[in-house]
Amino acid sequence: MDNNELLELEGTVETIIYRNDSNGYTVIELSDEDNSTAVGIMPDVCAGESVRLIGNYKPHSTYGMQFFVTTYEKSMPDDIAGILNYLSSGSVKGIGPSTAARLVENFGSKTLEVLESEPQRVAKIRGISLKKATDISKQLRENTGIRELMLYLQEYDISPSSAVRIYKSFGSHSIEEIKNNPYSLSRGDFGISFEKADKIAMKLGCEYDDRLRIRAGLAYVLNHNKGNGHTCLPEDRLTETTAAFLKVAPEQTQYALDEMCDDKSLIRYTADNRDYIFDSVMFKSEGYIAARIKMMLRFPAVQIEDIDKNIEAIEQYNNIKYASMQREAITQALSKGLLILTGGPGTGKTTTLNAIIKILKNKGQKVLLCAPTGRAAQRMSEVTGDEAKTIHRLLEVAWSKDDIPEFKRNERNTLKCDALIIDEVSMVDAQLFESVMKALPLGCRLILVGDSHQLPSVGAGNVLDDLITSEVAPVVQLNEIFRQSMESLIVTNAHRIVNGEMPELTVRDKDFFFLRSEDKSAIEKTVLGLASSRLKNAYGFDVIRDIQVLSPGRKGDLGVTELNAMLQEAINPPDPEKNELTVGKRILREDDKVMQVRNNYDLLWTKDNGETGDGVFNGEIGVIESINKRARIIKIRFDDRVASYDFDFANDLDHAYATTVHKSQGNEFEAVVMPLYRGAPMLMYRNLLYTAVTRAKKLMIIVGSDEIVRKMVNNDRKNKRYSGLKYFLTEPDDE
Repeated sequence: MDNNELLELEGTVETIIYRNDSNGYTVIELSDEDNSTAVGIMPDVCAGESVRLIGNYKPHSTYGMQFFVTTYEKSMPDDIAGILNYLSSGSVKGIGPSTAARLVENFGSKTLEVLESEPQRVAKIRGISLKKATDISKQLRENTGIRELMLYLQEYDISPSSAVRIYKSFGSHSIEEIKNNPYSLSRGDFGISFEKADKIAMKLGCEYDDRLRIRAGLAYVLNHNKGNGHTCLPEDRLTETTAAFLKVAPEQTQYALDEMCDDKSLIRYTADNRDYIFDSVMFKSEGYIAARIKMMLRFPAVQIEDIDKNIEAIEQYNNIKYASMQREAITQALSKGLLILTGGPGTGKTTTLNAIIKILKNKGQKVLLCAPTGRAAQRMSEVTGDEAKTIHRLLEVAWSKDDIPEFKRNERNTLKCDALIIDEVSMVDAQLFESVMKALPLGCRLILVGDSHQLPSVGAGNVLDDLITSEVAPVVQLNEIFRQSMESLIVTNAHRIVNGEMPELTVRDKDFFFLRSEDKSAIEKTVLGLASSRLKNAYGFDVIRDIQVLSPGRKGDLGVTELNAMLQEAINPPDPEKNELTVGKRILREDDKVMQVRNNYDLLWTKDNGETGDGVFNGEIGVIESINKRARIIKIRFDDRVASYDFDFANDLDHAYATTVHKSQGNEFEAVVMPLYRGAPMLMYRNLLYTAVTRAKKLMIIVGSDEIVRKMVNNDRKNKRYSGLKYFLTEPDDE
């Protein structure tokens, strides 16, 4: 059989075996000559319906031959017996066999037409309220609308799953919305790029200099740059970039931008004699943060009494003596409502933090601890002895009716605490920090802990750096390396890198090693050997849990993509005893080390102690425990909890034998191996090298060129981030 040949299959839907309501993916059993199983995006297909399916047969490793549906048509029953069977099957929510009989008795062959178009007549039937009749009508109209939209979008090569998401957003007016403004497809989470929307617009007769096209282009460029960390863009840069992207005159983009600012689609803000452009979301986000910080500074938390006596008591109890800057940090935290505590490895941040927590708790205050990632929260718990949660879990993330993540903790339901301490603040983006500030009760003390020399957040914003450079909030920077930490070459080399000095690369008896090589194949061989066997044999490190390979970038020679393929083959090769799942170009295998690459708020997990919950977040690393193809479930262990993934969420997983330095933030590993070979110049800079080195707890090994190390140390070019927070913090309040 030619698996690429399009075939037709006709029959009645016997049963719905599986359906994912979020994207419409459906598995049905067809009542035809062969009792075929068909799979595909069929969100409105119901048991009892007659269907004509177009697609082709493909073999499935577990279920055998299946019919993969490309498109389909439904035909509703038009005779009384067929309508009665269809409605009695439960295909329409709210209608069972007895209700179906009453409906057919009253409306006969017109029953389905009446149900869809005349709910007021249906409400006259005994046992059916007007609300129930309206819900049934809406359900039938929605099914019809989705099917019509899918057929309409087929011409433009838009997938059925995207069509489902579009319908959920635009409803019954979807086709009209697309015809009026095809660029609306490039907004929202439809999986449709601006380029594809542009092609559709051109087919519909849109001109290159059409006003809608230029407005959409401006919004696209602004939104695209959120992915580069910018919450706004300078106006001149935005108009020039958009004009070049759209191939139109700069004055045309300027005219469209002025129009968008006038109608508040975008917001213009002037700072340092330069105009910046925001979308409303980021403008409100950074504006709220600034307003709340100013309020905290004007109305601080109540000062703790007898601070010096409390510090001396802890020193005596622990038989330690705090350094002057540690003492200053403790004093500031207890006397003011806001403190930013920064410092590199070995400077005593943890010791300082523990003193602050101890004194606050001794004074009867409730202290909550959190961090951006699960690993960072776990480490915070270990070093403080108190429970720490991820920020998402602390704020109790949930889903809105529109499938948008929301937090249950907010202005109307604030956190129950007297003090909140956030670690790894450099990783927190503007929108997440806004959510924290909204959940903060009035009079609550806020202590932000981080390392200002690490890479900024993956999401848009520059929160920690803006707070520090604005100089509106108290900042204490710990920079003295303590004697015991000076014994670690990881610590001393990290500080040398930050100061623009070459790290020690020749020492062979400590915890930092440099293995020089200029040859790609030699570097590759060394990295594979270290990660798969040498470090395990020499130090007893667990290959999966303890060793992490870090690379500056994903692509190119010895990038994450290439490294993961080689490391999987070396560490977890194919095994007939291990189940596999092909996802795109990669194979997920039982015992693979994997990373969650985007937030998924409704994945269910169970802890080893029986506690249950939901949510797995971007950057979390785990191991595949099992792949059950019949149940379509992947079970992944993340430290002390196991999450259950439907196969539809497998795209959210990537191999994690190697990961980028950016993705490693918030994590610490027993041993880090970092290949340094020629790569993208934009990734060869000081902060990235420093962040990589500070991910290692016990052993750091760099394999590659010392010249690249030198270039990175000398390159203090931090990636420029455009943001408004520092300006909002320093602008005078309206009187």
